[in-house]
Amino acid sequence: MTTKEVADQLVAYCREGKYNEAYDMYANDAVSAEMPGMPNAVTQGKQQIIKEYQEWASSIEEMHGGSVGDAVVAGNHFMIPMSMDATFKEQGRVTMDELCVYEVADDKIKKATFFYEVPEMG
Repeated sequence: MTTKEVADQLVAYCREGKYNEAYDMYANDAVSAEMPGMPNAVTQGKQQIIKEYQEWASSIEEMHGGSVGDAVVAGNHFMIPMSMDATFKEQGRVTMDELCVYEVADDKIKKATFFYEVPEMG
């Protein structure tokens, strides 16, 4: 698969809410990096990334909306803008926009880095 094909497939899965399939696109030794200071700022390994996603998703009380933009591809990297409006069980309602940057190697996502303003909770 080309980087564009990986990007387009990830966009399709995210828009359809097929997150298990999206995480299957990660390499076993993938790295995920959140903003500095956030919990789990750097996570290594596909299984740990999936575990942390599941913990985060279980903390959501209600999703009010969100969006997944089109991918922009450059070499073996691509970027997708995403937004979210959700109420979390402990923190209250949060709206946020982020840029998700991915690196592809051997047809898999090797690294995912997320850029966003740290939202105020409540």
